[in-house]
Amino acid sequence: MSDSNHDEDGVHEGPIKTPKQLVVTVALAFIVPIIIIILLANFVDMGARPGAGSDGLGPEATAKRIQPVGTLALRDANAPVVLKTGEQVYQVQCVACHGSGAAGAPKLGDNAAWAPRLATGYEALLNSALKGKGAMAAQGGGEISDLEIGRAVVYMANQAGGKLAEPKAPAAAASAASAPN
Repeated sequence: MSDSNHDEDGVHEGPIKTPKQLVVTVALAFIVPIIIIILLANFVDMGARPGAGSDGLGPEATAKRIQPVGTLALRDANAPVVLKTGEQVYQVQCVACHGSGAAGAPKLGDNAAWAPRLATGYEALLNSALKGKGAMAAQGGGEISDLEIGRAVVYMANQAGGKLAEPKAPAAAASAASAPN
């Protein structure tokens, strides 16, 4: 039986016939896998490094991470109370929805949308504003007083053709606000 890799003398023949070819083959057998390993390691490590080159440990970032959750504001209980007008409250609290009509809120000045609401009267409108209605969250009990919410209700209603009188401040708040220092 004759094997194709052996000649008639039994000597093995292969693709490497000279010593120079043997040296090149041995060198490539070591160098090529090393290059492939280096390229794969660079490819795997090529992703974005969120910490590298960022200022995540800088003084501003640290101060932002450890800032207090809430703050405490001390106010003088004897200081005069300055009530906001209906338009001021509307600009601060109501314009987000009533300015654009978001979530079905009647737009400011839209007589057709406000007409059925105006028919219910001031007390019903104020109650809806303070306790919430539909998608509108309750407005009462926050930083803006119920009286100021009432003023905003009157402002919006009157912009849509209503003829509601603006609620007056209680006597104690009114006298404190008008008293000179």
